[in-house]
Amino acid sequence: MAQSIEPNIADLANGWLRKYKLPYKLEQESVNAEIDKALSDYFTKNGGAGANRPDAKILLQDKNLDFYPVLIEYKGYKDKLVKLDKDGQVENRTYKNEPNFKNINSFAVNGAVHYANALLHHTSYTDIIAIGMTGYKDEAGKIHHEIGVYYVSKSNLGAGQKIGEFTDFSFLAPKNFDGFIETVKTLQLSQEELDKLKEQREREIDQSLVKLNNDIYQNEKGLGENDRVYLVAASIIATLGIPGKVTPLEKSDLKSSTEKGYRDGDLMIKKIESFLSHKELPDEKRQLILRTLSNTLLTNNINKVEDGESQLKRIFGKIVDDLGIYYKIGLTTDFTGKLFNEMYGWLGFSQDKLNDVVLTPSYVASLLVKLTRVNKDSYVWDFATGSAGLLVAAMNEMLIDAKNTIQSPDELAKKEVQIKAEQLLGLELLSSVYMLAILNMILMGDGSSNILNTDSIKDFDGKYGFGKTDTKFPADAFILNPPYSASGNGMNFVEKALDMMNKGYAAIIIQNSAGQGKAIDYNKRILSRHTLLASIKMPIDLFIGKSSVQTNIYVFKVNEKHHKDEMVKFIDFSNDGYTRANRKKANNNLKDTDQAKERYQEVVDLVRFGKSKLNILTEQEYYENKIDPKNGADWNQSTPIDTTPTLEDFKTTVTDYLTWEVSNILKNQSDSLGK
Repeated sequence: MAQSIEPNIADLANGWLRKYKLPYKLEQESVNAEIDKALSDYFTKNGGAGANRPDAKILLQDKNLDFYPVLIEYKGYKDKLVKLDKDGQVENRTYKNEPNFKNINSFAVNGAVHYANALLHHTSYTDIIAIGMTGYKDEAGKIHHEIGVYYVSKSNLGAGQKIGEFTDFSFLAPKNFDGFIETVKTLQLSQEELDKLKEQREREIDQSLVKLNNDIYQNEKGLGENDRVYLVAASIIATLGIPGKVTPLEKSDLKSSTEKGYRDGDLMIKKIESFLSHKELPDEKRQLILRTLSNTLLTNNINKVEDGESQLKRIFGKIVDDLGIYYKIGLTTDFTGKLFNEMYGWLGFSQDKLNDVVLTPSYVASLLVKLTRVNKDSYVWDFATGSAGLLVAAMNEMLIDAKNTIQSPDELAKKEVQIKAEQLLGLELLSSVYMLAILNMILMGDGSSNILNTDSIKDFDGKYGFGKTDTKFPADAFILNPPYSASGNGMNFVEKALDMMNKGYAAIIIQNSAGQGKAIDYNKRILSRHTLLASIKMPIDLFIGKSSVQTNIYVFKVNEKHHKDEMVKFIDFSNDGYTRANRKKANNNLKDTDQAKERYQEVVDLVRFGKSKLNILTEQEYYENKIDPKNGADWNQSTPIDTTPTLEDFKTTVTDYLTWEVSNILKNQSDSLGK
């Protein structure tokens, strides 16, 4: 085993820090109150396990007056600089998506990246430099050292990116630091790398939500089903903050006072009110959110102080500790959709109602969005928005298109605001689910302006709910996963939405019985004004563990009557490339086992461009045929099986018969000889 030379490594590194006149602090010394507190809290929470404070800390400022925390970790053994996973990322999570304290404690870079994530989670800093250093002595007693320098930020979801090769700390010197930061700013992850990191983070979210669910359910008594949902929503909103305007609520801000107006619930409501005011939400919506959350946050029981702490403060701490990192790194996912998928079991729905509020998987939401050809100029609405997962997927697609096509930073910023404020509209009737939709869009930054708590069938008139309330929402993309208990399995939503549109496309995922007899009248009326482009049969286990209905996706072209000679594309997507399980303790119940991502893209291409895009899917899975616009029950077709016998079939049959006949003759002869 190599000789431990950590003191020598530390002396060498600290000598550089002095040489370059850097304002460094050692492990227990104070560098900055916010950083000190974050590292101390993190150390306490983990009971010291893998959370010792970094060996050295620096806070540097560049020419733009932006601050960058620098965390340095030393290890005194050979080959202990960094441990990477098979994808080349710093391996700080186990296969169970738990912190890999073995790597964090043993490898210098892994430790530094670990501490950097603590700052992402618990401070306002979003860009951190993590440095690991290690070395060994050769036979002559000479020290050989290695340095790993990584950038940990919101932009790489806290995973860390290697910045370059360095032999000392001179890159931190004042004369070199601005150039170093310019290099850092040029770092970019490929979309494939970002997708892999996002998938990893999403698996971590799932695990954290299960943990939080179990903790609150088992240990926090006296809370109704809706209360639990509202507590999570309130805690997250209170900790978001707005730079320069609203400071995030910290655990230490809650004093568990019994003084009226200063109870923990009072403080949370004040912080949420401040946040919503600066977000410039419409007053009616702001008041609705505050009223809803106040009903939970201001109750006596939740603010009652026992052993020096209120139940509200205790739950707030759990939520921030378990979930904070995921929304602070700006993960562009259907965050509250995942939250909802875990917590809807808390909402006392009947089994029928559960089927009505099942979350659309994110990859299916993305498919629906692409089928409707969404781009930066689209206006997208959803008449049964649930947790707003479909709108989140649409918003992400619109923002990506804007970033790829608009060159001016000023124009891009203006377009991003317009997309979030004016180009999305969602309707949700259930108040508890509506709050999750609001939270989802606030977390995504903020598309909540026109999320309406309205009955889309009875009360919606097609106009903006806030702001331009006298103006019709110019929808040209409609996406939907309707409540299947609604009339026509939910086709009533489809008819109303399409008839309010002048152009564009629609994609809905719905119980497939809607296309084969359960919604005949709706379907015939729809086809009298709109065209059915495609019918896609989805996997039977798509909603495994939540619902067991067979679903289809129907794609429409809006405001163009379906012609009787129109060729409809029928796609059997039963094999979508994913393998699903329903194991509660599994780390990942969804696995790409057969080119799933490529298959989903192929379906999009097939619907838009036709059979020329057939590649992974087989001819048996793609079929084009006409439907009768006056039928309404012929939307679920499949490739016909040709039953006409061929010469080969005849030869096979004759061969089989002769084989059987000879076998019988031989058997009879054998029986006769035996006698």
